[in-house]
Amino acid sequence: MITKRTSLKIVALGAVSAAALAMGGLAPAFAQTKELKIGFVGVTSGPAAAWGTSNVRSMQTRADWLNEQGGVKIGNDTYKITVVTFDDQKDPRRAIAGMEKMAQEGIRYVVGPNVDDGAAAVRPVAESKGIIYFPYAFPKSLYEKPASNAVLGMVANYQSAPEIYKFLKEKKGVKKIAFVAANESDPLSQRDGGVAAAKALGLEVVAANDTYQNDTRDFTPVLTPIVRLKPDLLVLSGVAPGNAPLLIRAARELGYQGLISAETAQDATVLQEGAGALANGFISVGGASTPEIRSKTMDEFIQRYTKKFGEYNDESNTKVYALDYIIETLKANPAAIDNVEEYKKTMDTFTAPNPYVKEGHPLKYVGTTSFGQKRQVSVPMVVTEFKDGKFETLFVGSVD
Repeated sequence: MITKRTSLKIVALGAVSAAALAMGGLAPAFAQTKELKIGFVGVTSGPAAAWGTSNVRSMQTRADWLNEQGGVKIGNDTYKITVVTFDDQKDPRRAIAGMEKMAQEGIRYVVGPNVDDGAAAVRPVAESKGIIYFPYAFPKSLYEKPASNAVLGMVANYQSAPEIYKFLKEKKGVKKIAFVAANESDPLSQRDGGVAAAKALGLEVVAANDTYQNDTRDFTPVLTPIVRLKPDLLVLSGVAPGNAPLLIRAARELGYQGLISAETAQDATVLQEGAGALANGFISVGGASTPEIRSKTMDEFIQRYTKKFGEYNDESNTKVYALDYIIETLKANPAAIDNVEEYKKTMDTFTAPNPYVKEGHPLKYVGTTSFGQKRQVSVPMVVTEFKDGKFETLFVGSVD
């Protein structure tokens, strides 16, 4: 029921709105906030759940923070960020269904999928529906022409492996190297890339064909013949976070005393719970931050993430970047808000300050050397060593 008092309030509010429109400086305060949906399609269940979970939690933490600050100004409009998620269960068919769901909701920018099969499977949907997606998968065909809609969200194994092996050869005296991988396309592809990198460095590859099923829980039969070869370095190619501690434990209990590494990101909590002190010395690609280079913004992100979820995953130091890249690129070209072709045009010259490091490492797209076009986000390449429940930095590199 509209009373006289209510009518007076409506008239008064109308007068204020009219005044705000007449005074350009006040208009934004009364402008209606729009919604910008950013999607996620990836794995948040099963042995590889940590990969996708760190994506989702990073996106949700950052979106909440930006929304607390009043949203994001893109062009003349202010947007509230909404994160829409879909667990593909590491199944390419579900990944396709997830990307189709994003298209139905009008979402133009999607983070994920997390593995090679899923990233390749969604490509036709992304290209036909006008979606830019940020996979954490390494096949070069996703990022080389004629492909143009996928943007690699991290450092690839064929970029990090040569740096890791070179470091271990020079600093740790590694001469013989062995590889073991799950019998799936993603780990096998990473293994092949690692073998090529090792041979290019003059390392002796003593094992390159040993595989296991991803649901294996007793790795003793798999690792026994490899351990007998006494490699200086055992590489767990493409290993899922849930399997890494089982492989490490089995190798150590078989008496293996050499180094163990992986080019995939891992979860410190999972390693500690599954392998304990046996995981000490394990080398992997960590999140794109270290205490030495991280900014106050990164420190606050970690605090907010930990408060929201009760724990922090080191891999989120990398996964935090995707949402910022999308938002900052849209700020640089507001026409890209609903037109991915405009987004692509912006990528070649885009640059913005990096909120997560003290200095250097600006936000920019890279990948020209690896893909012939800029289809990769630039993040610091941090290689870590696990020690007593946490990751410690071995060295920091970069990709061009």
